[in-house]
Amino acid sequence: MKKADVFEFYRRLAEEDPSPQTELEYVNPYTLVVAVALSAQATDVGVNKATRRLFQDVQTPQAMLALGEAGLKEHIKTIGLFNTKAKNVIALSQRLVDVYGGEVPADRDALETLPGVGRKTANVVMNVAFGAETIAVDTHIFRVSNRTGLAKGKTVDKVEQGLEKVTPSPFRRHAHHWLILHGRYVCKARKPECWRCIVADLCAFKPKTPAPARKAARSMEH
Repeated sequence: MKKADVFEFYRRLAEEDPSPQTELEYVNPYTLVVAVALSAQATDVGVNKATRRLFQDVQTPQAMLALGEAGLKEHIKTIGLFNTKAKNVIALSQRLVDVYGGEVPADRDALETLPGVGRKTANVVMNVAFGAETIAVDTHIFRVSNRTGLAKGKTVDKVEQGLEKVTPSPFRRHAHHWLILHGRYVCKARKPECWRCIVADLCAFKPKTPAPARKAARSMEH
């Protein structure tokens, strides 16, 4: 995608949604870390359903350790891979208490040392909790970047590097959310809804999906 088209691509997404937010529910940086860690291979809707009650009572690593692994499992058993995730959340909570005084560090490298927290989770936390200009490449962003020609790459890391390179500075803060939401609701995996896409003319995807044909209205005449 040409430089001018990249700028226009983001400009339109920004105009449509000037202040995009994460769809994960959280109370503070700690609950955000937990929510993002739980969201791997799960939907935000499913995670929110499980954490809504959890986060009413548990908002610090200390409170999570007091709840314990078995107690946490009871809250999150509707989420995929909940056994492993519960183990990780307890372990990362312990590390936050032992190493960081119970506070979530505003540092990507430090975040990546927490059990169950990879680069994607660290990038989300840095962006959402601390306002850093990071782009966490999930399946939606990976697809949108490759399909549109915004930043092509065969790996998540390559796409992240490409996006870091081409995303103009006015849009870096919110790029992550615009791309996720666009992928989730418009540029869908199986059938992108090109007919209602505001950046379709800038996109490299050739077999544009036409609007679904309307069912012929039944004749009211007798």
